[in-house]
Amino acid sequence: MEKAAMIRARTEPDLKAKAEAIFEKLGLNPTGAINLFYRQVLLYKGLPFEVRIPNATTRKAMADVKAGKVERFKDAKSMFEALHS
Repeated sequence: MEKAAMIRARTEPDLKAKAEAIFEKLGLNPTGAINLFYRQVLLYKGLPFEVRIPNATTRKAMADVKAGKVERFKDAKSMFEALHS
């Protein structure tokens, strides 16, 4: 089939660079990645992943992470020790 339809979109330069680095590791170029996405949309008859609006608890957790209000642990053992103390 002839490829004559054009898709134009703007995105953040950093997002584009990081995504294209992953595409390259997968042996894809941006056009191939877009075509793959479109084929998955057809296959799933919708987006090929779940899209949800986060609930209040999730939104608060995301805000806490952005604000640096989360406790970090060096490993799972340390985390569980802190949870049980």
